[in-house]
Amino acid sequence: MQENKMGVMPVKKLIVSMSLPMMISMLVQALYNIADSMFVTWYDTDAMTGLTLAFPLQNLMIAVAAGTGVGINALLSRSLGERNAERANQAANTGLFLTFISYLVFLVIGLTVAKPFIEFTASSSMEAEYGSTYITICCTLSIGLFFQVMLERLLQSTGRTFYSMISQMTGALINIALDPILIFGCFGVPSMGVAGAAYATVFSQMVASLVSLFLNLKCNSDIKLSFNMILHPVKEVVKEIYAVGVPSILMMSIGSVMTALLNLILGQFPGAVTVFGVYFRMQSFFFMPIFGLNNGLIPVLAYNYGAKNADRIKQALRFAITLAITIMAIGTVCFEIFPGLLLKIFNANETMMTTGVPALRTIALHFPIAAVCIVLGSIFQAFSQSIYSLIISLFRQLIALIPAAFLLSLSGNVHMVWWAFPIAEIVSLTLSTIFFKKVYSKTVVPMEKEAAK
Repeated sequence: MQENKMGVMPVKKLIVSMSLPMMISMLVQALYNIADSMFVTWYDTDAMTGLTLAFPLQNLMIAVAAGTGVGINALLSRSLGERNAERANQAANTGLFLTFISYLVFLVIGLTVAKPFIEFTASSSMEAEYGSTYITICCTLSIGLFFQVMLERLLQSTGRTFYSMISQMTGALINIALDPILIFGCFGVPSMGVAGAAYATVFSQMVASLVSLFLNLKCNSDIKLSFNMILHPVKEVVKEIYAVGVPSILMMSIGSVMTALLNLILGQFPGAVTVFGVYFRMQSFFFMPIFGLNNGLIPVLAYNYGAKNADRIKQALRFAITLAITIMAIGTVCFEIFPGLLLKIFNANETMMTTGVPALRTIALHFPIAAVCIVLGSIFQAFSQSIYSLIISLFRQLIALIPAAFLLSLSGNVHMVWWAFPIAEIVSLTLSTIFFKKVYSKTVVPMEKEAAK
C-alpha cells in the first residue's frame, strides 16, 4: 500500500488539513442548528420547547450513527497504518451493513415509542404535539442521517476530510434554505410548521448521503465498496467495530438521558426548558468545530498508533489541545459579553431574557475545560479504549451533573441550577487526566522506548 499522508505530512499541517474542512462544515452545521431553531421559535415559542423535548431521541439516533462510525474510524485508520488493505475494506463494507440495521431499529422506534416519550415529558398538549410531530418524522425517515454519518466517516478515516466537508456543507445549506420555505410556506409551498422543519432535516440528510456515497466511489482509492461485501458482513469485524463503537454509542447516549432528566428538573421554572434548548443550539457554534477537530485528530492518532510513531502522536495531541482551548476561550468571551444579543436571535421574551442571560454566562465558564477533555478523549477512541470515554461521560452527565442540578434546584432559584455544568466539567477533567496518563503510559511510552533502542 502507498504511504498515506497521515504518516508523512508535517503534523501541524496535517492536523489543519484534516480538521479544518470538518471544522468549517461543523460550523455550517452549527449555523443550521441555530437557523433551524430560530425559524421554529419565530413560528411559535412552544415549538422550540417541543424540539427541546424531542432532542433526547434525536441525539440517540446521532449517538448510534456516530458511535458506530467511531468504531469503523478507528479500525479502518489502524488497518491503513498497518498496510492491511483487506481489513480496511472489510471495515468499510461491514460498517455500511450495520448502518442499515441501525436505521431499521429507529424506524420501529419512530412508529412506536416516539410519541409516548414526548407526551410523558411535555408540560402542555401543544408542546407534546410539536415534539411528537417533529421526532416521528425524523426517526422514520432517518435513513439519510445514518448513511450520511457513515459515508462521511469513511472519507474522514482515509484522510479525505475535504470531501467530507463538501457532503456536510451540502446537507446543512439545503436544510437552511428549506427551513423557512417549509415552515412558513413560500413559493407556493403550504406552511407546515414544525413538520416542515423535520422534512427539511431528513431531505437534506438524504441528499448529503448521496453526495458522500458518490465521493467515496469516485475519490476514495483507499477502500473499495462492494454490494456483495455489504451483504456478507465479517463477524470478527463486527466485533472489532462494536468493541470501540458500543462504548462510544453509550457515551453519546448518556447525553439523551441527561437532557431528558434535566428537562424534568428545569420544567418547574418558567421558560427554563426553552432557555436550555436555546443554549444547546448556541453552544454548538463553538463545540461543533472542536468535534470537527476531534474527528480529524482521531484517524491521525489511530494511523500513527498502527505505524508505532510516538513522536507524531505527541505532536498531534499538543497542537490539538492548544487549538481547542483557544476556540473555546473565544466562546466563553462571547457568552459573557453578548448573552442578551444571542437570546434575541430566538425572539426571546422577558422571561427568557431574565432566565437566559445568567444561564449563558454561568454555563460558558466551563468551555475551556471541556476543550481539554474532548481532545484527551480522542486518544481513547483512536487506541480502542473507548470504555474510558464512557466512564468519563457517565460521571460528567449523570453522576455529577444531574444530582448537582437537582440539589441546586431545591434552592428554588433557577440561576443556581446552571452551576451544575462547571461542576460536572471539573469532574470530567479530573477523570480525563487520570485515564489519559494510564493509556499514554501503556501505549505511547513503550513506542518511545522501542524507538530509542
